[in-house]
Amino acid sequence: MEPRIDFYTASPEGFKTMLAFEAAVSKLGLEASLLELVRLRASQINGCAFCVDMHVSDARKAGETERRLQTVVVWRETTLFTPRERAALAWTEALTRIADTHAPDADYLALTQHFSPKEAVDLTLAINSINSWNRLAIGFRKLVSE
Repeated sequence: MEPRIDFYTASPEGFKTMLAFEAAVSKLGLEASLLELVRLRASQINGCAFCVDMHVSDARKAGETERRLQTVVVWRETTLFTPRERAALAWTEALTRIADTHAPDADYLALTQHFSPKEAVDLTLAINSINSWNRLAIGFRKLVSE
């Protein structure tokens, strides 16, 4: 696979906008470790190797354990995640696969049981952000490098 456009340099204004959005999402008050789990799970679903690699590293820096990082792909089958994290991961999956799921009521109910309205919107913004990054990285073949 060959890289395509370097989106960092092809549209500096667009890239700055994405960075500003990401910086804003990171300052909304959600836990850094939760955000990294969400970013990792969306990236796994979307098949973005570059983003999976980045967010595994960032999650470690945020204090995530290897065991949890290895099982986030099968989080429903473990007891390693809190109810709040499980609600966030379910909402991440629902929105990342929106064409198939249409954001089910059950996932929304779980979200509202563990997140305030502000936090639910902030989490949704974080999910939107990582899905946008995934589409840039996959579409333009941003590769994992040594």
